[in-house]
Amino acid sequence: MRFAVAGTPGDRRVGLFRDAVVGRGLAEPYVVPWVDVLAGRPLGVPEGALLRIDSPGEDAATDELLRGPGDPARVGGGSAWYKAFTAGLERLAALPGVRLLADVSEIGVMFDKRRCHAKLAGAGVPVPPAFEAGSYADLRDGMAGHGWARVFVKPAHGSSASGVIAFQAHGGRIKAVTSACWIDGMWCNSLRVRTVTEEAEVRRLVDFLGGDGLHVERWFPKASVGGAAFDLRVVTVAGTPTHAVVRVGRAPMTNLHLGGVRGDLDVVRGRAPLWERVLEVSAQAAACFPGSLSTGVDVLVGANWRSVAVAEVNAFGDLLPGLTDFSGYGRDTYAEQVRAALDGRR
Repeated sequence: MRFAVAGTPGDRRVGLFRDAVVGRGLAEPYVVPWVDVLAGRPLGVPEGALLRIDSPGEDAATDELLRGPGDPARVGGGSAWYKAFTAGLERLAALPGVRLLADVSEIGVMFDKRRCHAKLAGAGVPVPPAFEAGSYADLRDGMAGHGWARVFVKPAHGSSASGVIAFQAHGGRIKAVTSACWIDGMWCNSLRVRTVTEEAEVRRLVDFLGGDGLHVERWFPKASVGGAAFDLRVVTVAGTPTHAVVRVGRAPMTNLHLGGVRGDLDVVRGRAPLWERVLEVSAQAAACFPGSLSTGVDVLVGANWRSVAVAEVNAFGDLLPGLTDFSGYGRDTYAEQVRAALDGRR
């Protein structure tokens, strides 16, 4: 059995997957650089290989092929990124004699927040109500029409909270929390979340991002621990929840790279009905993508500690180093996937 992985050489994800494969006594996986996929170069994947498709990562050359020339830290360009990315997926799907560990069309849906939300809602998975917008005027009109004062504004094709805005409007006052900031004549990602109360600045950011499409969700009041709100990233393998991490943050976005920290999972597991519900909705969400070996499901827990909702499903949501499965077998997310693939549970 030979594994291959489409990723960026040197990326941590590729290294962790390599460790999981070698840990099973198999040859190192063949690495298919995303830059070669996007540039149309020969790929040389061994015939019969099981191919894992991973994130393009943060490689500057790859980003240029996806979004065009520019600072990789910039915000925006989601439509161009998505078009190039899905074309790359189709090229991988057409490789002769190669078996994919994920359905490329499903990856495409997961990377379009509007389509993913619609698919989940259509399957009865609990999700926050949402609407689409293309400008700041659309955002305010949609909020007024729905009677919502607080929302999350998300670029349709974004990831890692890039360009996400937690927005609220009360009377003539507005408040926006985001990691996007204006630096050297462009909107860039920052690792620091900031608060903006100047409407003109928020309008400029939303109008800039709106050209690529926006997914606007009603704010879901989340449960908190020690005064800090939290949500969960639940990883599923072959449709079954296997790993979970509690993400706690003082900001509306709990992403770990934006200052969120790992919380105590036992706080949730100790509430049996709630934990069972978390597992149930995670499996429901994964079932919407039956051709994908793994998904990362972002689960929101309501302030009442009973209600739950799925915010997103991530195609590459398994980068949780050092986290072992909650069933107690000691396998990380990558080892669990290699095991499932070898067992034929793709």
